Amino acid sequence: MDSKIKGRFGFGMMRLPLKGEDIDIEQTKRMIDYFIANGFNYFDTAHGYLDKRSELVVKEALTSRYDRSKYVLTDKLTYMHFNTEEDIIPLFNSQLERCGVSYFDYYLVHTVNKDNIGHYRKTRAFESVKRLKEEGRIRHMGFSFHDQPEFLDEVLTEFPYVDVVQIQFNYLDFENPSVRSRECYEICMKHGKEVIVMEPVKGGRLVSIPEEATRVFSDLNSGSPASLALRFVSGFEGVRMILSGMSTFEQMVDNVATMKDEKRLSTEEEKALSKVVSIINGKDIIACTSCRYCTDGCPKKILIPDLFSCYNSGNLGSWDASYHYKNVYTVDGHGKASDCIKCGKCEKSCPQHLPIRNLLEKVAAKFE
Repeated sequence: MDSKIKGRFGFGMMRLPLKGEDIDIEQTKRMIDYFIANGFNYFDTAHGYLDKRSELVVKEALTSRYDRSKYVLTDKLTYMHFNTEEDIIPLFNSQLERCGVSYFDYYLVHTVNKDNIGHYRKTRAFESVKRLKEEGRIRHMGFSFHDQPEFLDEVLTEFPYVDVVQIQFNYLDFENPSVRSRECYEICMKHGKEVIVMEPVKGGRLVSIPEEATRVFSDLNSGSPASLALRFVSGFEGVRMILSGMSTFEQMVDNVATMKDEKRLSTEEEKALSKVVSIINGKDIIACTSCRYCTDGCPKKILIPDLFSCYNSGNLGSWDASYHYKNVYTVDGHGKASDCIKCGKCEKSCPQHLPIRNLLEKVAAKFE
């Protein structure tokens, strides 16, 4: 891992604070300043984040305000933004320009899975990124991964020259049969690759937990649910970086406090996490992380993550879930769950491999 990196905590620029539908630049700057002032310097973006606005925010809020030596920046090569091998370098150049830098510290082949690996192979994406590293235009290369451990083993065998692997890793997915975080982590260790963790709080799902789970944590007096989730991940050897997509200054303060003073979980805290896993798994909850990849190209402009959030909130007892469904997320041209035409575009882009079309039927049945 790059010696420039300070600490093991990274700022994921995918869930930034919003003012209405606009990114709150001033609060983002404040968060970046606090992050750097507290000794951290790793930032993570991608071309498609926040409707292609994240890279531009990186330029406005970070790279135009800090010397290049003060931060480590990661960007990604995403399959949906290029069609041929010849498209890769122009896309890469545009990303450098949008971010306001002359090189990336890390550049990752993005969200690798069985559905898109054919595209990456055909366009020689890994080879192109390797060449960028050899030319000094990036310092390190790797890939982010959303699939099963057997396939991860295959990819690392095929492309052994990558430096790092970014995986989804948290206590809820540790033994989840559809994610299998533990096994993916073990495959990375088998191949001697350092791990970058994404979704340590599962897109906020491990913060907004059921009331009975909250009581389990309250009895511990061990800090916020987010802090316990971060501490779980930080306890694993080989985990070099833990990303958090923070959307408020308060979240930044809480996470920084946890990661500045990393403490291993106690036996009591580990038992509490196991109880919370059982509680969450006992609820009818949609495992959406609100990455919003699914909303791009939806012909009915359905705000899928927001509708899933309403569904989860309703099942956890929130009194205003129905109000938000009817009056916030299905107005101004955004379709209802029942408006889905079953085209399947959303499912092809979902890193969690959710059966979105079927789940929208459940949402419609609940609220309509």
